[in-house]
Amino acid sequence: MTRQAFLARLREGLAGLPAHTITDIVADYETHFADGAAAGRSEAEVADALGDPSRLARELRAEHGLRRWEQERNASSAGAAVFAVLGLGAIDIIILLPILMGLFGAIFGIGVAVLAVFFTGGVVFAAGPFTDPPGGTAAALLAGIGMMSGAASVGALLTIVVIGLVNALVWYGRLHYRLLKPALEPQSQGVAQ
Repeated sequence: MTRQAFLARLREGLAGLPAHTITDIVADYETHFADGAAAGRSEAEVADALGDPSRLARELRAEHGLRRWEQERNASSAGAAVFAVLGLGAIDIIILLPILMGLFGAIFGIGVAVLAVFFTGGVVFAAGPFTDPPGGTAAALLAGIGMMSGAASVGALLTIVVIGLVNALVWYGRLHYRLLKPALEPQSQGVAQ
């Protein structure tokens, strides 16, 4: 593979990342080709030593997504981290996707139930003084407050669980990346010698 073909595939795989990030990454890999040429190696040898540019792009996208989650901690960066880890390989998608779909489906269902209980508590609280509920107005007010506070507590616990799951997925992605990286390094060291 030529230098231009390698860099074109790398750019294509990095599409969607910020432009300055893509520029920095491509410049780093251009340096590898320049160093290889200075050492007397052909472009094909350097490209073989660097590995598959599509796989490198997936790993670099995953690393970028994981760093973004560590810096921003919001729903958008959590989604980016999840998809970055899933993008590392087909085995991950086959194994992780059904588990994550089940977990996030259950979390979504519990979240909807929490919102429903919260708003129902608000209706009970607001309607209590204007209706004749069993136990009287005070019971309706206390029941409404209780439902809303219970829903808020479960919502807070659910938020903690979601953050923990995303952190566990980020940890898995980092572990996965660290396991892949040593497999790539001996290749490049063996060619450099």
